[in-house]
Amino acid sequence: MPFNTPLGGSLVDRVLDAKGAEVLKAAVTDLPVITVSPSEVWDLKLIATGGYSPLKGFIGERDYASIIAAGRLADGTPWTVPITLSVRETTLTAGDKASLKDEAGNLLGAIHIREVFDRRLEAESLGVFQTADDKHPGVARIRNAGQTLIAGQVDVLPDALPATEQGLLYRPADVRAEIEKRGWKTVVAFQTRNPIHRAHEYLLRTALETADGLLIHPLVGETKSDDIPADVRTECYRTLIDRYFPADRVILAALPAPMRYAGPKEAVHHALIRRNYGATHFIVGRDHAGVGDYYGTYDAQQIFETYDDLGIANLNFEHSFWCKGVDGYATSKTSPFGPEQRVFISGTRLRQLLGKGELPPPEIVRPEIAAILSKYYQSLD
Repeated sequence: MPFNTPLGGSLVDRVLDAKGAEVLKAAVTDLPVITVSPSEVWDLKLIATGGYSPLKGFIGERDYASIIAAGRLADGTPWTVPITLSVRETTLTAGDKASLKDEAGNLLGAIHIREVFDRRLEAESLGVFQTADDKHPGVARIRNAGQTLIAGQVDVLPDALPATEQGLLYRPADVRAEIEKRGWKTVVAFQTRNPIHRAHEYLLRTALETADGLLIHPLVGETKSDDIPADVRTECYRTLIDRYFPADRVILAALPAPMRYAGPKEAVHHALIRRNYGATHFIVGRDHAGVGDYYGTYDAQQIFETYDDLGIANLNFEHSFWCKGVDGYATSKTSPFGPEQRVFISGTRLRQLLGKGELPPPEIVRPEIAAILSKYYQSLD
């Protein structure tokens, strides 16, 4: 392969062909229905298109227990986040087949049920999120979900999957084809759920110096209510790339995944997904996938030291800042100046500024990006 291989050796494809879709639609009236939550719909897309390779469906109890306890599937494959399908109550049992529908009643596909088992709420909370605090959004989500889990391979209708997300490629096969078309052998992936600011730009430029190409891969699935919407963030990314990056060395694609805010465990999860998209390297910055004060600043980098078989290299970056003394972006590794010369920014701080109607200075956010974000916040008034 000219770049990275998927986890498990090949991309999973659980999208039905035209004939299979016709058969499922004809049989659906005879099948029991499982209603899939919004976050599970995003997971279903990534199972179907191979973003979660080697998973072919929602995981069973052995894998579930192994992920919680060891950060691996039962066969030893690295995997840190349980991909589960939950219901509140059911009479379904192993061997049954059920249709999968979203909350609006749209048919998405079907599941061939292999197991029905109970969620281990406390163990999952501590094993994945490192806390059982209901104020943690990830813990709250699984506590409020059904506590019975359905496992089995899925089949997904092609018309349940859009051609693009936010006008961007999102299927791993399509992104991999674009990487191959460009002849890249090394690809650095960047995960973000925040509007892009100059500290991000510094990381991206530094990383791009080391690789053939850059995959800017914003998460467009379910996030917290106070996060900036995906369409606004996508406009920011497009503007930055069009004006300030070489177009032939950057791919902007979408990741249709829900945000779990699982800190270190989600950092590894994000890296493995990017391997499936073809990336060879993955940027891990300050408090990756963190929320509140649940994780240490560099916990998400340190967890990579406990794995030697991820098949994708992590690029760790310290907290970058605008350095008045250097008159540019730097980290503590590259700037000799003290704290009084350092201006830090974060996605949270940026949202706070914009929410108060304040425009961030140009050394923090490009004026073109600030204008897009300001327009969005003005629309909320």
